[in-house]
Amino acid sequence: MSYPATRLRRMRRDAFSRALMRETSLMPSDLVMVAFVCEGVDHREPVASMPGVERLSIDLVQQLAGDCEAVGIPALALFPAPGAAAKSDDAREAWNPEGLMQRAIRAVKQRHPGLGLIGDVALDPYTSHGQDGLIDATGYVMNEPTIEALVRQALAQAAAGVDFVAPSDMMDGRIGVLRSALENAGHIHTRILAYSAKYASAFYGPFRDAVGSSGNLGKGGKHTYQMDVANSDEALREVELDIAEGADAVMVKPGLPYLDVLHRVKRRFGMPTFAYQVSGEYAMLKAASMNGWLDEKAVVLESLIALKRAGADAILSYYALDAARWLKA
Repeated sequence: MSYPATRLRRMRRDAFSRALMRETSLMPSDLVMVAFVCEGVDHREPVASMPGVERLSIDLVQQLAGDCEAVGIPALALFPAPGAAAKSDDAREAWNPEGLMQRAIRAVKQRHPGLGLIGDVALDPYTSHGQDGLIDATGYVMNEPTIEALVRQALAQAAAGVDFVAPSDMMDGRIGVLRSALENAGHIHTRILAYSAKYASAFYGPFRDAVGSSGNLGKGGKHTYQMDVANSDEALREVELDIAEGADAVMVKPGLPYLDVLHRVKRRFGMPTFAYQVSGEYAMLKAASMNGWLDEKAVVLESLIALKRAGADAILSYYALDAARWLKA
C-alpha cells in the first residue's frame, strides 16, 4: 500500500501550525461599526427586524463611539432615522445645519476626535416617498436634481466634521460633482467612500425599517439606479468610473452574496475596498443563532473572514462591536 508523499493534514494537526500557515487574519481594525441615530436623550428604539440593533439618541451614539475606540474599531458609520416630521418631497432636512445627522456628527467628533466617522449621503431617510433621490411626476428618480441635493447634504456633513462622506445613491456622475464641490468649499481632507457597486438587493429590508423608509417606499423598487443582481462586469465599470471621478475608497454592497464581485474589484483596481455586511445578512445570522441552529460567534467570524479573504480592506457590520470583543477575548 502506497502513501502520499505530501500530507496536507500534517500542518492542520495542531493549533500552532494552523496559526502559522493562516493566510487571512481578521482584526478589530478591519471593522466599521454601524449605528442608527434618532432624536431624544438617553433614548433607544429597538429595530424589530434586527434583534439586538437599536436606534440611538445622540448621547448614546457618543457612548457607542467610546465602546468602539476601547476595542480598537477605527471608524463608525452613521445613518439617520429622523422621523416622519423630517420627510419631504425635496428632502431638504438632509442638509439642515441643525439637522439630526449634522448634530450627531459634531457631538461624536467633539468627544471622540480620533474615531473615524462615515456619514451616509442618501436622501431616502428624508424623502416622503422613500426613494434615494428626487422624483419626477412619473415617480422616476431624476439624476442631476438628485446630485444637486446630495451635494448640499455632503457639504453639510463635511462642515459638521465628518471624515468620510459615503454616497450610497448610485446616481451617474455624482462622485465627480461631489469631489469638486468639496474641494471648492475647502474640504480638501474630506474623503469619499463611494458605494460603487450597490445592488438592488432583497437583503436591505431590515435597514429600511431601521431608517424609517420602508413604509414610504411601499412596494416601490430601486432597480432604475441600483445594479441588477445578475451583473458583475457592470460593477467593474461602475467602480472604474468612481475612481476616475475622485473616490478615495470604493464599496461593494451587499457583502457575502457578492464575494465574486468583491474579489474582482480588489484584484482589478487595488483600491481601498470596503464591503457591507448588510441588514439582511445580520438578520439571518441573528435569527438562526437565536433559534439555536447556528453558533453565533463562529458563523459571524467566519462570514467576516470570508469578506476579508475575498478582498475587503474594511467591513461595515452591525456585528462589528461583538466581533471585536470576540477577537480580543
